[in-house]
Amino acid sequence: MKILVPIKRVPDYEAKVKVKADGSGIETQDIKWIVNPFDEIAVEEALKIKEAGKATEVVVVTIGPEDASQQLRYTMAMGADSGIHVKTDAWVDSDSAAKILAEVFKKGGYSLVLMGKQSIDSDASQTPQILAARLGLGQACFASKVAIDVEYATVTREVDGGLETIKVKLPAVISTDLRLNQPRYASLPGIMKAKKKPLEEMSIDSLGMALAPKIKVIKMSPPPARQGGKKVDSVESLVKALKDEAKVI
Repeated sequence: MKILVPIKRVPDYEAKVKVKADGSGIETQDIKWIVNPFDEIAVEEALKIKEAGKATEVVVVTIGPEDASQQLRYTMAMGADSGIHVKTDAWVDSDSAAKILAEVFKKGGYSLVLMGKQSIDSDASQTPQILAARLGLGQACFASKVAIDVEYATVTREVDGGLETIKVKLPAVISTDLRLNQPRYASLPGIMKAKKKPLEEMSIDSLGMALAPKIKVIKMSPPPARQGGKKVDSVESLVKALKDEAKVI
């Protein structure tokens, strides 16, 4: 079985992100880029499935600019066998990402797509579902446990109020949640080996399609500065402040 794991390059969640003066995006100079944490969980799960003898190959794929290859190499250092880099400097929304990934999937003979449930920059949580619909495959989203059989995947997923266990026929699309596993760190020997692993580069044109995003970011703005708190001397004063000042009641 061959597993495809899409990953996305995102700003480090510990970095202080600044919005450009014209509101057109964020300042990217000197910013640290990382693998989207949910995608890192997907890579770990794919590696565990391979180590259990249920898969033969793990391929990671990303869509992004030239230096996004660094994040691909990191996941290959974790243990992925090879990588695919679809190069573009353009804005890619969830629908466009799903279209591109669908074409990559069709060319590779994959039995499973494992991917993060969302990226921490856009937080859209749409690409896995759109991808499954475009490919006509079963989907199991927000997985907290995955078990692979010969023809099926049994997935425990987090839903409102509890857990739900479903079975989907392979090939399928599974999106990963936080409690699925704890990703391993890339070891020094793994980093050295990753430099020699195959990394295929392709353009969107080579996939026989053109980007046509349905979403356009009109403007970004930072959240308003937080105001300082204050102490009150009674319940009556608290209720009055919440009503007259905070206007939440």
